[in-house]
Amino acid sequence: MLQTHQPEIVTLDPHPVALVREIVRMDALPPFFGRAFGAVARAAGLQGVPLAGPPIAVYFGMPTETVDVGAGFPTVGGLTPDADVVPLILPGGRAAQVLHEGPYDEMSVTYGRLMEWFAEQGLTPAPMMWESYLNEPDPAAPEEAKTLIVWPIA
Repeated sequence: MLQTHQPEIVTLDPHPVALVREIVRMDALPPFFGRAFGAVARAAGLQGVPLAGPPIAVYFGMPTETVDVGAGFPTVGGLTPDADVVPLILPGGRAAQVLHEGPYDEMSVTYGRLMEWFAEQGLTPAPMMWESYLNEPDPAAPEEAKTLIVWPIA
């Protein structure tokens, strides 16, 4: 069951992440995420770079049939590029964030509400945004998934 939360404006500090970035078909996101999260965890472990939070997906533009996406983890300090794994600094500044509690396939409802909220507030979303996956998805209880959506304000 989808729980609704109100978006809020937060002020973020820039922070490093390590990602695998590709252009992916929307229906191929789950296997891409699994592969990317594993690759980043391996690269960070080999380099002794601690992970600093839950898995993250960074979207570099609006999805269509495909999306320019990076998946990985926040890190403590920078990571040296390794095969497909690259470092990125997520921007600081003002952002809107909202918690989505419910199945991933209902996230369009939360995104729709967030876009309405941007319009009501007279704010413009930046081209890049991200999702933090706050708990491990349970196929037997998809309604318990918690995803923090963070969208910088242009």
